[in-house]
Amino acid sequence: MLDRAEYVEQAYLFQLLRERIGEQVPLQESLESVQAELLATTKLPWAVDYMLVELKHSGTMGPAMRGLGHYFAPFQAYLVQEAERETGRFDMTVALQVLETEAKYRADLTSEASAHVQGLFLFHFEAICRNRLRYDPGLGAIGQDPLYDAVWRGWIAQVRQQVGFIDLADLVFLHSAEFRRLAEAEGRSLEGRGPFLFGEKEGRIAKANRRRDPLFLFKALQRHLGYPKVPVPIPYDDTPNLIPQMLRRMERLETRIKLLEEENRGGIDLSKFYKPPPEAEWGE
Repeated sequence: MLDRAEYVEQAYLFQLLRERIGEQVPLQESLESVQAELLATTKLPWAVDYMLVELKHSGTMGPAMRGLGHYFAPFQAYLVQEAERETGRFDMTVALQVLETEAKYRADLTSEASAHVQGLFLFHFEAICRNRLRYDPGLGAIGQDPLYDAVWRGWIAQVRQQVGFIDLADLVFLHSAEFRRLAEAEGRSLEGRGPFLFGEKEGRIAKANRRRDPLFLFKALQRHLGYPKVPVPIPYDDTPNLIPQMLRRMERLETRIKLLEEENRGGIDLSKFYKPPPEAEWGE
């Protein structure tokens, strides 16, 4: 884990890049101009230097972030690489928005709060689901995050193998303290079960959302337990352009109606469309 100041500056960096991409500023120019705004006491300006060199050399930023594995988390680099993939549909603006939210959440992480680890995993998984990213490399990047201990990494590897065959709600419920409590109350053996990584509240919410859309599970956890929300892409609103388009069409219709009325009255007077010839310009 980095210092809190590093994640605060990361969130600010991703926010500035997202805003300037919206202003049609190229990513290379944005990185060059953003260096002066970053806190010099952090290591982020050095990372931006490395990313800028890679961007000028190869036109991509993801490999540089992956090369800075001691600074950027593997899932952060994975999101940028997915946005830069030519055959993908993941937009860079959405990727930067997800990275900004994730960096803000990481800034609030503490080693004593295990629920933060649960929230971070579910945030990453929802980001993959909602943006229709590839599960196998995505879960592989999640499992490489140093925030997870060996037990978490083993369970994430298990999820990576079972995703698509078992619902996420079932996986969360079967590995929660709620499932352990119910099994002990019924006298069932827990041999071969676990690890129990989620709490009783998460288990109850997961049990209530079995056989349903996984997005319902994420929303319920966000409502009741305050888990972070994955930014949703805002669809393009074409409403401001509709009125000017309608006015132009109405003007064309009025012109056509006037021509039809003149033709019915005896013909169209073409003389009003004539223009006098331009005056001759004599060269020197």
